[in-house]
Amino acid sequence: MSFLQVRNLAKSFGGVQAVADVSFDLGKGELLALIGPNGAGKSTCFNLLYGNLRPDSGSVKLDGLELIGLKPRRIWRHGVGRTFQITATYGSMSVVENVQMALISDAGQSIRAYGRASNLHRDKALSLLDLVGMADQADRATNVLAYGDLKRLELAIALAHDPKLMLMDEPTAGMAPRERLALMALTANIVADRGVAVLFTEHDMDVVFEHAHRALVLNRGKLLAEGSVDEVRANAAVQEVYLGGGTTFGEGGA
Repeated sequence: MSFLQVRNLAKSFGGVQAVADVSFDLGKGELLALIGPNGAGKSTCFNLLYGNLRPDSGSVKLDGLELIGLKPRRIWRHGVGRTFQITATYGSMSVVENVQMALISDAGQSIRAYGRASNLHRDKALSLLDLVGMADQADRATNVLAYGDLKRLELAIALAHDPKLMLMDEPTAGMAPRERLALMALTANIVADRGVAVLFTEHDMDVVFEHAHRALVLNRGKLLAEGSVDEVRANAAVQEVYLGGGTTFGEGGA
């Protein structure tokens, strides 16, 4: 049985069907790309999976547990992590303190009861920063980091919960081409080492074709195609959608 099972997911806003009868599976240790032109329904799909929106119909099961109806906090507690298009970090704190805050939350601790955040889980936080190549910047102020480093910090924060499933919404948005490939290479290594299941949205087709194991293509809320990246790249209907928007595969963007 697949680790994540999505069946017949649907959501409409007024007369607009943002997600229409979408079904797919995701296994442990798999990196699955969710791609499509702007307005295809990718972000809506993510919000349905994470409990930010309730679907009109459908089922989302994580290792047999139905997630529909659960709040995001409960879904997070069941091992689902998420990163966002725009990084969400504490600029007034150091890099390591940002990760410590995530570890404090995961442990259900209160800073009031235990004192300063800098006194808690520092060794584990440093280990996570080392994993993403940020250990040498642990004591820097977060608000002076380059954008690519912020993205790596956000990944360390998401991993603090030791998630079973990661939902990464445009993880390379705003990054230079070389940084994009490096971040996804890092993510792919973590997936392989930890067996985490990852669903990610991405506009850069170079990133998708270099690192995804499989790809799903949404168009106007409907699942247009799915398969290996080679199968998706060769799919005539997918080519028409992308070429119709002035974008060719392998040039980035979509």
